[in-house]
Amino acid sequence: MSFFRKFFGSKLKSSDEEIKSDDRGKYMPEIKLPIDEKFTINFKGNGGKFLYCEDLTEIFDNFENIIIENNWNNDKALVFDKNLGKKFKNTSLKPTLNLSEATYFLTTCENLIANDGSLLISSKQIFEKKLHELPFNLIVFATTSQLVENIGEGLRGIKNNNKQSIPTNITTIKNFKSEKEDKNFLNYGSSSKNLYLLLLEDL
Repeated sequence: MSFFRKFFGSKLKSSDEEIKSDDRGKYMPEIKLPIDEKFTINFKGNGGKFLYCEDLTEIFDNFENIIIENNWNNDKALVFDKNLGKKFKNTSLKPTLNLSEATYFLTTCENLIANDGSLLISSKQIFEKKLHELPFNLIVFATTSQLVENIGEGLRGIKNNNKQSIPTNITTIKNFKSEKEDKNFLNYGSSSKNLYLLLLEDL
């Protein structure tokens, strides 16, 4: 059972026999977190908001909740991926290819990077656009099978899955806090986004 399913879905209580990190000796090796738990901690630490879903019905329900929460009912979404547009055709989605009309961007991603909580994307998702050109609000649809340990693993996956034509414009989205919230000078020059992750369990 995945961490997501245990954390969000299971009502079972954790075992009393589990060793808490505080109870471990200081010379014991660090506990290596499962990849899904590591991603969750780092992604939320970056300011991302994600909704774990066990099926597509939950994906669509949570999508509608995001639209209602942000009052985007009458707003258009930038959607480059035609298949994604078809998948969400029975929702409140109002797709457009015109950047100037879009309030938010609905997209997929290449991978979810566990060790820094970022999302790996390429020209398959954003064409040749730069991150700062995209709407401030992003809704990303991804699956748990897209989780990888690090960027190197994600890049190898892109190469292996696209041997005929490797995507260009490969980058990561990591900063999910508004500029007002994030004053860290290390993030200077990066493009902050208000990001929701709709995560579908497919393992």
